[in-house]
Amino acid sequence: MRRVLVIGSPGSGKSTLSIRLAAKLAVPVHHLDRHHWEPGWRYREAADARERVRLLTESPQWVMDGNFSETFDLRMPRADTLIWLDYPRVICIQRILIRTLKDHGTQKADLPEGCPEKFDTGVLRFAWRFAKESRPQITSGLEQFGQHLHVFRLCDDSDVAAFARTQGLA
Repeated sequence: MRRVLVIGSPGSGKSTLSIRLAAKLAVPVHHLDRHHWEPGWRYREAADARERVRLLTESPQWVMDGNFSETFDLRMPRADTLIWLDYPRVICIQRILIRTLKDHGTQKADLPEGCPEKFDTGVLRFAWRFAKESRPQITSGLEQFGQHLHVFRLCDDSDVAAFARTQGLA
């Protein structure tokens, strides 16, 4: 594992797992939210965000967390491993709400400057619709760009714990 994508619904634990995995592998971690958002939660111009992601993929080693299916064509061919956190929506929604209450107003490391944690109905809607709208994009991306990837589809905390043990993260 030298170039790893971590994808999944908001609230599935992408950032937490990415940080742990990158530390274990001694590779940089790239939180794609930092490259797709500008201060004030403004979405970065698509061509600029895409170029930022392209440059990240050119480095020899990394862990990247984030969905952004519009860049699967850049990321999947360069990756060697994909970790898909395919959690139930109720767990993701619960975690989003807890995170929002706990961290509201704070600037987190996985978010760009000027984008503090906040209550966001858009994130809740995205998590609620993830299975219906994003799973097909992930499956299609894997078929088109990622047939070579070593895929770990982790569906709950026990799957992640077992993965962490096998990878020496526990």
